[in-house]
Amino acid sequence: MAITATENDGVSLTTDKISYDLVETDIEIITSGRRRIPAHSGVLAAASPVLANIIEKPRKSHGGSSKRVIKIVGVPCDAVSVFIRFLYSPSLTEKEMESYGIHLLALSHVYMVTHLKQRCTKGVGERVTVENVVDVLQLARLCDAPGLCLKCMRLIHSKFKTVEQTEGWKFLQENDPFLELDILQFIDDAESRKKRRRRHRREQNLYMQLSEAMECIEHICTEGCTLVGPSSNLDNNMLKPGPCSAFSTCYGLQLLIRHFAVCKKRVVGKGCIRCKRMIQLLRLHSSICDQSESCRVPLCRQFKQRGEKDKKMVEDTKWNVLVRRVASAKAMSSLSQSKKKKSDVLLKEEAEDFIRIRKTKFF
Repeated sequence: MAITATENDGVSLTTDKISYDLVETDIEIITSGRRRIPAHSGVLAAASPVLANIIEKPRKSHGGSSKRVIKIVGVPCDAVSVFIRFLYSPSLTEKEMESYGIHLLALSHVYMVTHLKQRCTKGVGERVTVENVVDVLQLARLCDAPGLCLKCMRLIHSKFKTVEQTEGWKFLQENDPFLELDILQFIDDAESRKKRRRRHRREQNLYMQLSEAMECIEHICTEGCTLVGPSSNLDNNMLKPGPCSAFSTCYGLQLLIRHFAVCKKRVVGKGCIRCKRMIQLLRLHSSICDQSESCRVPLCRQFKQRGEKDKKMVEDTKWNVLVRRVASAKAMSSLSQSKKKKSDVLLKEEAEDFIRIRKTKFF
């Protein structure tokens, strides 16, 4: 679309599909370079509530002209032309967004042209760089564009060392210390969140490892594995000749169980770190186990009975939190495994059906 002045002080409005000669213009837009852009009050009022309020005020002539005059200054003349053209037909080229995106964002905010503001916010956000990010952030705050503010803040956080060297940052330090403080606070909060996420991932990984260890203990004491047999000799027929799926965890627990069975330090009361670790795992299993009467894991029933008598064990907050989270991790692991098994079964059934259909067709 293009807007051009005509000889009779009208305007020619050209879009991609239709061309109109709009002769009876009743408004003139005056830009910083004294350029006059003829326009129509009805079009401007329909596109912008701010311009509608200006148009409703008593008419003032300018330079002997009977037309109403509206001044739009402070931005390049071409940016005003693009802005007025957008009010007639909402379209922008990539070149115009590249050249006047920041100016159009300011104009769209001042004159409350919502759809233009949304496009400019997105366009300016896609073109923000380390060099202009501070300037764009200041404009985004003035224009109430929270999405653009957040994007600028994240860019400053990720490239802070480089942003510190720019002229925009130096100007900000000298003239807007409150914004500088907000940026530094955002960076500090972002780093704190990153540390919390890392700690949370480490904790979740630990709970998953403990959950896997609980499953391996039950597996070793019930079915047996490579090095350690089941607790009941009646189940010797169930011994597995090879390692289980969680071999690394299972193998480490088997070595720990064998050490626990023959350790002399534990017997004479001198204390053994590996034995203490094994006792903690057995106690954790007992806290999670809901079948203590039939459970074959050593000391499971004893720890249950001891926990019911010992109030300190019951009131140990940290231990209770650990038990709940490991139990939750175990439940999630069991759920994911069951879903995986179901999907494997479905895939197997689909493959068998496909083979059956092909055999039916060819034979």
